Amino acid sequence: MALGGKPSKTSPGANQSHAAVSSQQTDFELEFFVSILHHMPDYVDVLRVVGNLLTLKGRFAEGLVVDKRLVQLRRHDPLSHYNLACSYSLLDRLDQAIDCLRKALEIGYRDFRYIREDHDLENLRRDPRFETLLLEFEPC
Repeated sequence: MALGGKPSKTSPGANQSHAAVSSQQTDFELEFFVSILHHMPDYVDVLRVVGNLLTLKGRFAEGLVVDKRLVQLRRHDPLSHYNLACSYSLLDRLDQAIDCLRKALEIGYRDFRYIREDHDLENLRRDPRFETLLLEFEPC
């Protein structure tokens, strides 16, 4: 759902304009989905979208609240635990991030390539426990 077309390569500030439109679109989407949550606070699919949008906006503490709620609602969902690990990592809360990533792996999260590339886990990848944890679960 993009607003407008691609920015012109020749116009000055085109990248800034595109970034502004993208930011406005994200703000609009966030407001829209949050309004849905006011009426249906346990709507899992909308909670996931809101969590992602908050992360895009750099609002990591608010995203953490959403991811904790998702784990409450979907205790056996590996993706919920993985996203919670990402939120903790973004907030540099590495002990909690390791615990949540372990839980995600224990209950079936298996996208090891993505785990190794996900920017949200950048802080966690610097921790020696990260590699040890992956070696425990990753197939040879």
